[in-house]
Amino acid sequence: MASSLPGPAVNPFPPEFNRSPETKTHGGSVNFNQGREGPPSSDDGSDIRREMKEQSNKKIASQKAISVILRREATMAVIEKKKGSTRLFPGTVLEALHERITALRWESALKVFELLREQLWYRPNSGIYVKLIVMLGKCKQPEKAHSLFQAMIDEGCIVNQESYTALLSAYSRSGLFRKAFSILEEMRDTPNCHPDVYTYSILIKSCLHFHEFDKVQSLLSEMVSQGIKPNTVTYNTLIDAYGKAKRFVDMESTLVEMLRQRECKPDVWTMNSTLRAFGGSGQIETMEKCYEKFLSAGIQPNIKTFNILLDSYGKTGHYKKMSAVMEYMQKYHFSWSLVTYNIVIDAFGRAGDLNQMEFLFRLMQSESIKPNCVTLCSLVRGYAQAGKAEKIKGLLRYIESSDVMVDTVFFNCLVDAYGMMGCLAEMKAVLPMMESKGCQPDKITYRTMIKAYNMNGMSNHVKELRHALSSVGKPESRR
Repeated sequence: MASSLPGPAVNPFPPEFNRSPETKTHGGSVNFNQGREGPPSSDDGSDIRREMKEQSNKKIASQKAISVILRREATMAVIEKKKGSTRLFPGTVLEALHERITALRWESALKVFELLREQLWYRPNSGIYVKLIVMLGKCKQPEKAHSLFQAMIDEGCIVNQESYTALLSAYSRSGLFRKAFSILEEMRDTPNCHPDVYTYSILIKSCLHFHEFDKVQSLLSEMVSQGIKPNTVTYNTLIDAYGKAKRFVDMESTLVEMLRQRECKPDVWTMNSTLRAFGGSGQIETMEKCYEKFLSAGIQPNIKTFNILLDSYGKTGHYKKMSAVMEYMQKYHFSWSLVTYNIVIDAFGRAGDLNQMEFLFRLMQSESIKPNCVTLCSLVRGYAQAGKAEKIKGLLRYIESSDVMVDTVFFNCLVDAYGMMGCLAEMKAVLPMMESKGCQPDKITYRTMIKAYNMNGMSNHVKELRHALSSVGKPESRR
């Protein structure tokens, strides 16, 4: 695999730095070797002023967000109140429709669209229809997408390759390939609607998603017979899907074929998919060789590339190499994303290095990067592994005083952590905590609790939980 890409080997990371302790630079970098002592200190007065300014900025941002939400709610309230009116302001209706399409709120979007069609100023627009059909495809509503497609024809809109492709995508996303392939056949027989590389790439992606690999080969052969050449997006889709399915032979042959095409050059997406495939399966040496070859081919890494390397090294216990990537990012001023912080926090938690884990958690907050449930789950797992129940309580106090949204996945992680440590009273207390946050226990919640009680010989609690487990998902269940 490594020999597939031309160019001499390149050392992906610089040698380890022997750096003196330093404070945060203007480029946003930090000295990770000093993580165990906590964040670097600065003048108390400037710290207080900075904190006050940050708090002020957060308040302003919150007020703006609330005003946007209220304005949107008011807009929808006006629309609902004037339902049946044919003289609504175009901008109001179109903005409401756009917001619902973007948020994939298909039921609400269709209601607004019906209101739009009632307006005196309404003129059929194929672009709006296509956007709605694409949205319905993403929401697994192919039949409703077909109804809109037919309505578009009935209203006299021009049906073209784009609209047919949107409808084909709606069916293929739901795994309805017989219908999708019949649309493909219809496109071939319809003037000015012949499928192009974009159409085939979308259908190939859906087939790969459902592991219909035979259909993929058939489509690729058909493209060749139709004189349609795969582009970089097509090849990247294939490489990514084959990598995720651990079909490394197919992935390698696709990459080699891509390199033979003059029109298709590997890009950073190609590199990231390849590295993710090998790194995710623990083939660290192959991942590194591929990384060197991609660099020698002139492909520059991005933040996603480094996140993949960090994740691969962290999950395989290569902590020195992970630190080297962190130092490299620091040296060349790559700004960390939320995903980056989540990866390294999880890695240090797995390694049992709570000091570094906590330092990174404080650092992300100082960088105004808001933690999410993934971050919190990593912290909980790290504390549980080290048997630090009191630290988990401190984290729960932080959540209570912050605006971080937690979900059932987080509470399941919390249940598992308390069960692992034998803190059964705390584990039981998670259920009312979930209720207070508007989260419902699921099968994982109850199964995790049952396992913990069984391990501690408390079978009297198991019967009640089994009854609650059997009622999950049933209408009007009582738990």
